[in-house]
Amino acid sequence: MLQAMRPLLSLLSGVALLLLGSGLLNTLIPLRGSQLGYSETLIGGFTSAYFAGFFVGTYLAPRLIRRIGHIRAFAFYTACSACVVLLHALSADPLLWLAARLGLGIALVGLYTVIESWLGAQAEPQQRGRAFATYMVVNLGALALAQQLLRIEAGADFVLFVVVALLICAASLPVLLTTQALPQLQPAPRLHLRRLFAAAPTAGTGALLSGLAMGAFWGLLPAFFIQRGMGAVDIGTLMSVAILGGAALQLPLGRLSDRHDRRFALALVSAAACVFAALIPVLMPWPGATTVLIFLYGGMAFSIYPIVVAHLLDHLPPEDMLSASSSVLLLNGAGSAIGPLAAGLLMAATAPAALFGWFALLLGALALYAGYRYQAFRRVQTHGPAFVPMLRTTPASLEMLATEAGEQAAEVEEAAQDRSAP
Repeated sequence: MLQAMRPLLSLLSGVALLLLGSGLLNTLIPLRGSQLGYSETLIGGFTSAYFAGFFVGTYLAPRLIRRIGHIRAFAFYTACSACVVLLHALSADPLLWLAARLGLGIALVGLYTVIESWLGAQAEPQQRGRAFATYMVVNLGALALAQQLLRIEAGADFVLFVVVALLICAASLPVLLTTQALPQLQPAPRLHLRRLFAAAPTAGTGALLSGLAMGAFWGLLPAFFIQRGMGAVDIGTLMSVAILGGAALQLPLGRLSDRHDRRFALALVSAAACVFAALIPVLMPWPGATTVLIFLYGGMAFSIYPIVVAHLLDHLPPEDMLSASSSVLLLNGAGSAIGPLAAGLLMAATAPAALFGWFALLLGALALYAGYRYQAFRRVQTHGPAFVPMLRTTPASLEMLATEAGEQAAEVEEAAQDRSAP
């Protein structure tokens, strides 16, 4: 196993360093924005701009990579990311920050596309699922560890931005030193939203609502905590707890969805996340209870998107899996871009604790919809590949998962035909 994974170590090392930098920045932006007196609406707008850039970059990155190659594209995007990060330290102008967040979203999705397409090409077909799972473990681990970098004693406001830029630059070193063969990036398939909703309407709805909730989670939860008087170290710890909850509970919840109708599992997980979100502001005076609830909420909320993807792959023929996976990514990305701005407006119009009302409303609605679909439209269970823990990522990474799912589905179909043959 270790021998098979050795060619991927340089790429995974780059992923870890990149996620350390970007994970720190995702929490640092709302924290520093709150300290500068920005409104919740503006702070949410920063995250919306980032996800809008992520969405735009998804279409721009493959063209650039095919034109100049993976190595030069990675160096280009690394330089762009570091420059854009340092712009935050030069000025507190909110318009500059909005433009910087947009540019960073475009640049980072370019980096993820290079790494993930390369990772998919390097993984042997029989190792593809294990490579994807390892990649997601590295993602979640680096994101959790990144929050602890807030403990760095910063003598000036710009120091943590410099740390982020250094980590992003360092991410290029193992990638640029690799001697592995470069992959050929294939054109992304066209998006088929109508086909997605026809095949699995719960998957489309779940992807959108999950994006609306998780976009606000990344963009506004640190701002809420700082308004409660918490320091950066305590906020970083709570964000790490939420991410570790996602890492710890995704697999057992995914196994639950493997054994039952995934819509039933999705309804249970969404309902639990709704309850935990509603309880967090109520029990906020008790730090221990808050930590436990944040852990449980993170575990439930981070599990929704991978259950949605698994449900989608269950009900598609192999030839449609890649295009539909791109569609679900589009829906989740749109929700992630809209969610922070909408939640910020709600917080500004009511109270900061309305953020948890936003979580509860969206996830409660998803629980009701998934439960309704499960009760009203019973289907024969045709589970495809087993659940794989994951985060929202790029089409290049989903291609690896969807291709493996298609291969497994084709094998199952071929075996069934062989058994039915006279």
